[in-house]
Amino acid sequence: MSHPAPHIETPKGTVAAIKKALGKDLLAIEEAHGEIACHVKTDKLVGVMMQLRDTCDYQQLMEIAGVDWPDRDPRFEVVYCLLSLTKNHRIRVHVTTNEDVAVPSVTEIWPVAGWLEREVFDMYGVTFAGNDDLRRILTDYGFVGHPQRKDFPLTGYVELRYSEEEKRVKYEAVELAQDFRSFDFMSPWEGADYVLPGDEKGASK
Repeated sequence: MSHPAPHIETPKGTVAAIKKALGKDLLAIEEAHGEIACHVKTDKLVGVMMQLRDTCDYQQLMEIAGVDWPDRDPRFEVVYCLLSLTKNHRIRVHVTTNEDVAVPSVTEIWPVAGWLEREVFDMYGVTFAGNDDLRRILTDYGFVGHPQRKDFPLTGYVELRYSEEEKRVKYEAVELAQDFRSFDFMSPWEGADYVLPGDEKGASK
């Protein structure tokens, strides 16, 4: 027996309340699929978040995500997902930044943001002003680059291996070595016209 998907809709008056609370700090607001996306000024982020928490009742910070748009300026987008327990509704808050422009930290509002901001820093290289513990959290010590950037190579820049000679773990530049192989594209049922190791056993019978 199939059940219909739960119907999600924005509580009446939510968009108007957000516009009133954020004022000039709100650059744009979009509503789709029962969810609201607020694009706000990056340098006003902390004040915006306090208004959304205290005035609009979005009490919980659920997630912080990064997005890389290499062809845009600013290149990066940081997305905050907020949940209202009283309204049973979610919104997203979007800010933009570049690698050399720090986003204000919201750890003073939600302490859990410390870990989430570290993830965005680790994956994208976005820094957060006011986060005193901005270290890598998902990658290993000595990792080079930020793996969620669109220009990061799929193989990475370095590889990790254990050296029998030096009896320790080493980081080395990635080398994609491949031995020369000759393919004849013949069907395995037709058989090859060259001798393979072990063929002499069948010929001796």
